[in-house]
Amino acid sequence: MSDFVVITGLSGGGRSEAANILEDLGWFVIDNLPPMLIPKVSELAQAPGSSIAKVVLVVGTGPNHSEVLPALAEIRSQGSRVRIVYLEAGTEVLVRRYESSRRRHPLARPELTLAEAIEEERALLSPVRAEADVVIDTTGLNVHQLRARMLDLFAADTPESRMQTTLVSFGYKHGLPLDTDLVIDCRFLPNPHWVDALRPLTGLDEPVRDYVLGQSISAEFLTELRRLLALLLPAYVKEGKSYLTVAFGCTGGRHRSVAISEEVAAGLRAEGFDLRVTHRDIAR
Repeated sequence: MSDFVVITGLSGGGRSEAANILEDLGWFVIDNLPPMLIPKVSELAQAPGSSIAKVVLVVGTGPNHSEVLPALAEIRSQGSRVRIVYLEAGTEVLVRRYESSRRRHPLARPELTLAEAIEEERALLSPVRAEADVVIDTTGLNVHQLRARMLDLFAADTPESRMQTTLVSFGYKHGLPLDTDLVIDCRFLPNPHWVDALRPLTGLDEPVRDYVLGQSISAEFLTELRRLLALLLPAYVKEGKSYLTVAFGCTGGRHRSVAISEEVAAGLRAEGFDLRVTHRDIAR
């Protein structure tokens, strides 16, 4: 079975950088392949004697962009594994990137500003984004951070690997994480920030953990949350989802969300789920 990763998304979002990272990991990269030829590549990759088992297709916005999803459906029907990585960024950031590179946007026309062309592309690609396995927002990422994110996703990747599950804590005052599937709001729990002795600590410290988990509502909340995730995670695996990100939020992202995500991770690992935990705002 061939393994395909499709890198797509907004122009200027980091498609080429992401493809270069996978090429360094040994993937065979094809850039700007017309959608009509995608099934042919799958046939060649699966032909007897083929040495190409892991293929990256970099798909931009072209005249035949509407043919991308049907082409991917066709190679899935041929038995190939297909995952879509969609890269995007805020319009203001994309404008600055284009102005610094002095490249022409693929949808640029005399009657459109650069920002309008970017928004038009965003609308055109919305069906592809909706089908993506992973959405990476590169607005605040440099090339090293993008590399770290791609390595997290693919460095240990094999065609038979299970769904990769990530739990991330965050603070609402710093904005919602965009590349997430489920968001759990932990702000209903008493806030350790208002306890002077706990304020300088984080949810990784035992006093904060004991405070958060010792609340009467916490035990009930965790019981119901574990039941929900025990239902959802196997269902996502059954549906063929490759990546799942569950975000836990509190006000600042340092106390409640950190303690809860660590506790949930411990419970899921005990049940045999392989996952990683990150704390986006713990150092803020």
